[in-house]
Amino acid sequence: MNRERINSRIDNGIGWGRLLAYGVPGLPLTAMLLPLVVFLPPYYAALPGVGAAAVGAVLFGARIWDVVTDLGVGWASDRWRGRLGRRRPFILAGAPLLLLGTWLLFVPPEGATWVYLLVTALLAYLGWTMVSLPYQTWGAELSADYDERSRITAAREGFAVLGTMVAIMLPTAVQRATGSEAAGLESLFWFMLVALPLSLGLLFWKVDEPAAPQAAGLDLRAGMKLLAGNQPFRRLLLAYLANGAANGVPATLFLFFNLHVLEVSQEQAGIALIVYFLSAVAGLPLWLRLGRGRPKHRLWCASMVWAALVFAFATQLGAGDYGWYLLICVLAGSCLGIDQAVPASMQADVIDEDTAAGGGGRAGLYFGLWGMATKLSFALAVGLTYPLLEWAGFNASTDAQGESALQMLVFLYAGLPVLVKLAVVALVWRYPLDRARHAELRSRIIGA
Repeated sequence: MNRERINSRIDNGIGWGRLLAYGVPGLPLTAMLLPLVVFLPPYYAALPGVGAAAVGAVLFGARIWDVVTDLGVGWASDRWRGRLGRRRPFILAGAPLLLLGTWLLFVPPEGATWVYLLVTALLAYLGWTMVSLPYQTWGAELSADYDERSRITAAREGFAVLGTMVAIMLPTAVQRATGSEAAGLESLFWFMLVALPLSLGLLFWKVDEPAAPQAAGLDLRAGMKLLAGNQPFRRLLLAYLANGAANGVPATLFLFFNLHVLEVSQEQAGIALIVYFLSAVAGLPLWLRLGRGRPKHRLWCASMVWAALVFAFATQLGAGDYGWYLLICVLAGSCLGIDQAVPASMQADVIDEDTAAGGGGRAGLYFGLWGMATKLSFALAVGLTYPLLEWAGFNASTDAQGESALQMLVFLYAGLPVLVKLAVVALVWRYPLDRARHAELRSRIIGA
């Protein structure tokens, strides 16, 4: 099949059946990811054999390990040739590792130490990378159309938001019924055990992998030189890393902020999270409609400015302000989905810049680099904020906190993310890969 026929086939639009089948694995994958960021750090920080500083250091180290695995899985999946395709074999191999790591991480034995946390986190992260990275790359290859890519990533991120809600509501309900936080985390594993195989089976059944493009045949030195010269890639990667950290910091400190600043119960904190993610589901189609016909990077900037302006008011909250906090969750949450979907769509466009310059067939490598940036951003969120909290006198195992500890918590949770997001807006505003540039790239690729 020649390039013109391939391009014609993939640009006619993805039917709703295939679109939903592609998006649904985002639900169990995110249901596993959220606890790693929100619930597990404070849970392990309160264990006698771990502590807040150790949690930050261990999870930072585990994310650094992911730098190696992301690049390795991305590079290998680009070059894999077999009957099952390039992406499916890695997903099939990674799913059992992910389920095993999830069980060990969510159900720690009595007396678990930081060593146990490190080993189980490494295993879970490896499995998650082997599933999620080829899965995301697969989505980028489903269409070469500038706007259709946003629709594909929006489907995935919409299910991801639903997975986040499951990760909030299920353990909360189980904990309320049993009185055990550990039982709540364990319930997420059983959900994963059912939902992950079913969703991946639907993906394999309904969604075909596009034919592998002809490999560019670049040696490593030439390939890295081409990658380093991809100016939109460099700018997007930096913006993606910084924005991910800005999102990761309040996610990792969410429970601490609710319990110690707002002084609400864990149940009320769970309600706030549900409100936040319900707002994300409702807001995604509204933002997509607002951005129709507009450059993706400007839509992303608009969502970040809105989130920063709204979230800045969280610095003024204290005990008794739970109602105002819920309003902030509604307004800031409304742009969460687009904040995730648009950069993912832009990533696929950047790969076309590489393909047009002669580096075709390297989508997995690019998504490996973006996966690295994602995990580094969350590693920075935990690895920097938890030690800073402990330095300010914060103690996760007690309700009584000093004034300096609370001030540091408020700044890290609400002040720092606002400053970072505004800096990302300045970086992205003049992003060079717009609709016109993308059309030029596609013409060069088809004519090559």
